[in-house]
Amino acid sequence: MGRFEQLIGATLRLRKLNNQRTEAKLGVAVLNTMTALGSATFEKVSA
Repeated sequence: MGRFEQLIGATLRLRKLNNQRTEAKLGVAVLNTMTALGSATFEKVSA
């Protein structure tokens, strides 16, 4: 949650509940994309 607040903001900016849901979903999608791009991929190496 801390990372989300740092990147997206602590409060929702939109007024209507439906729009707030969309704003939160977009924020989570952005955070998931950034996490996926930044995480390392591991491959098994035979010795």
